[in-house]
This record gives sequence, C-alpha cells and structure tokens, in this order.
Amino acid sequence: MAKHRTRGRTAIVGVGEVPTGRFPDRGAISFALDSVREAIRDAGVDKDTIDFVIPTGALFSPQFSNELATARIVEELGLKGVVSNCQVFSGGSSSTNALRIASALIETRRARCVLFVHTDKLGTGVSAQGGIDLFSTAGISAEWEVPYGQHYSTVAALATTRYQYETGCTDEELSAVCVSNRKWGELNPHAFFRTPLTIDEVMASKMLSTPLRAKQSNMLFDGGAAFIVTSAKEARELTPQPAYVLGDGGAVTHFAYSQERDLTRFGWAAAAAQAFGEAGIAPSDIDVAEIYDSYPIFQLIAFEELGLAARGEAGGLFLRGETWPGGRIPTTTDGGMLSKGHIGAGGSVSLLIEAARQVMGKAGARQVPGARFAVETATGGTYMDSQVTILGNTVP
Repeated sequence: MAKHRTRGRTAIVGVGEVPTGRFPDRGAISFALDSVREAIRDAGVDKDTIDFVIPTGALFSPQFSNELATARIVEELGLKGVVSNCQVFSGGSSSTNALRIASALIETRRARCVLFVHTDKLGTGVSAQGGIDLFSTAGISAEWEVPYGQHYSTVAALATTRYQYETGCTDEELSAVCVSNRKWGELNPHAFFRTPLTIDEVMASKMLSTPLRAKQSNMLFDGGAAFIVTSAKEARELTPQPAYVLGDGGAVTHFAYSQERDLTRFGWAAAAAQAFGEAGIAPSDIDVAEIYDSYPIFQLIAFEELGLAARGEAGGLFLRGETWPGGRIPTTTDGGMLSKGHIGAGGSVSLLIEAARQVMGKAGARQVPGARFAVETATGGTYMDSQVTILGNTVP
C-alpha cells in the first residue's frame, strides 16, 4: 500500500525544451528562457499566474547556478506573481523531486502554478578536462573513492560486470540498448545523435572501462528544458489533455558507491512498488517507459526492477526490437542520454517531459498510439537514489 494518495490531483500542463548540442556562442540563460517561454505557450497560461519557480542546479558554473537560485529567471521574464524562487537539486533525480515538491505545494494550496526550469552548458561551458574532473568528483566520496580514481565510467563498468555475471547478459544485449535509444533519437529533432547505429558499431568502439565501450557511454552537451504544474481542476480548464501525476516512489540507498549493497538492483523495486501502488495500476498497464540511461546497464536494471521484464530478460527485449518504435513496450522515446545527450540534471528532465508529451499526445513522430500511462525513472549522483514517476492522460 502506498504511503501517499495523491493520484491525479495535479498535472503537467506545459513543457518546453531546446535542442541538445554544442552552442559556444549562446549563454546558458538563453536555453532556460527559450524553454520557459515555450512551456508557457504550451500550457496556455498567463506568465503572471506562475507563483512558484523551481530552478535546478547548473553543473558547469557555480556562479550561474547561484544566479538561478537567487531569482534570475523571475527577473529576466518579468514574472509579477512569484512568491518564492527555490532551487531544488539532487543531480539526475532533480526533476522527479521538483515535481514531487510542486505537487505537494499545489495540493496544500501553498502554490497555484509552479514552473520548473533546467539549463546547463556541459558541452561548451567547461573544458574537456573540466568535464572529466567534474564526473570524477561530483557525488563521489572525496575521502574514500576520489583518491583511488573512481569515475562514472568505472561505476558503470562495475555494475555491468556484476550484472553480466549474475544474469548472463551478453555484450550484444547491452549494445542493443544503445541501438534502441538511437532508433528513437533518429525521430527526435532535439537529439544530438540522429544517425543510425548498429550493434556491430557499438561493439567495435574503443574500450572505455572494461567491459564498457565508448558508444555505450553518454556525452556531455548544452541544453535546457522547463515544465509547468498546476492542479488537476485548473489543468482541465487549460488543456484538453493534461499529463496527470498519478504516483511516485523513491528510495535512497547510499552516497558512496562502495556502500551500495546490491550493484544490480539498487532501490528500484521498492520505489516502483510505491509508485504503482499510488497510481493504482500495474506494470502491465504501462504504454511507454522513459528509463534513465546514462549507461545501458542502468536502463536494463531499472527496466527489470520496475516489473517490465523478468530478471535477466530485458536485454533480449531490446535485442529483439520490442523497445523500438512500433515495439511492444516503447522505451526512452526521446533517445535518452545515449542519443539525445547528457545535459547534467537535464537527463531526467528530458525523460519526464517526454513522458508528459506521450500521454498528452504531443510527441510528434515519436508518438506512441493510444498511450495512456507512462513510467519515468530518475537517479542522482552515483545512482544514490531510485525515483519512479507515473503520468497518465486519465485517472484510474
């Protein structure tokens, strides 16, 4: 039984996003402002009805991140009705936590219309060495792990090695995750990688951190996105098809990766049980799965722990094309971090926005016909938490 019962009381009514890429001549603030303006247009709201702004952290610049925390968005857009600007940051799970907080504010009538915004410039705002340094320290224990060379690629390699040992998952199946995501990326005008990709190409790419290969890793880019949340009642007055927040769940399991007790499960099963219990649906009811995919192994693990496949069988589904466009369970339909690109905390923002698009019927060439329910996952740091959100275009 879920601890909370908030099913269908709030909804996402507008989303906005800029293409992922490298834009050395543009400031990060422009990505935020363009995304927010698009979200406002999409929602059909007067900008001055926004009374709570939640920016998340920008990794490329502490100074710029502080500007977001101290209301630069409010000033730049001339928002007149804002009572609070409060930064929410938990790395890759920032979007899920911001949506949870926004829903709580609306349900308790502390806010009426909440804007969430993300922007980062990891593609051109930091040097190549700066990006390496960032992901060798952020969320990694300075005392017990940094001195020994821990890095996000080694984290993924450790999880991959253990999972393959326990399940028999093949290198071809891991590579199939990248191919599946690229199939969706080809359909997404906001994705950086849009050319076809084969399993042979993935497996022929250079070794990054055994057994992880270069094309099984994400790349860092610039980007931004925003979404607007309000009550279900107001949502129905604004748009013919809101994305109702049906359920969420979470589990925080560690800070230092070396303290995670199970490198092939994490807290996904517990988080999923909470989310599905609150939503009142089962994994078999899911039409679209937007699964966090910084590396293919984490997409496979979450997919199975959510109950979308039996243990050790997810790789086969990806290999057979069941997650591709037209497949039985469309997965990570914006291309994910492996094809759309890694934009800091925005990796999960993109997936949450894509989940909303799918149930609102606004996903364009990627639209899954008849999509009613979408599940989205997010995680921060060295996979320190497991966050699950379920959106729907109807309330069960």
